[in-house]
Amino acid sequence: MIEKYKIIKSLLHSEKGSQLLPFNKYVFEVDKRANKTEIRKAVEQAYKVKVKDVNTMIMSGKWRRVRFKPGKTPDWKKAVVTLRAGDKIDVST
Repeated sequence: MIEKYKIIKSLLHSEKGSQLLPFNKYVFEVDKRANKTEIRKAVEQAYKVKVKDVNTMIMSGKWRRVRFKPGKTPDWKKAVVTLRAGDKIDVST
């Protein structure tokens, strides 16, 4: 099992993530090798909350041009974590 602070890379602050906050959903960038159960345990231990559901998706990297050569940003994994009613994570930066 991967260590909990290596599973959760960051809490994403985006427009879509902000729209999901009233529904008690939080968006995390997670390690690509982590599965849903490992993500659930890591969030519960790190933030002391109860997780109701975890949805994951692999985001494809985008093609960019660096100087005159094409290059690709890395693929990464995103997890949308739904918390139990009454629990919340402080997202203030």
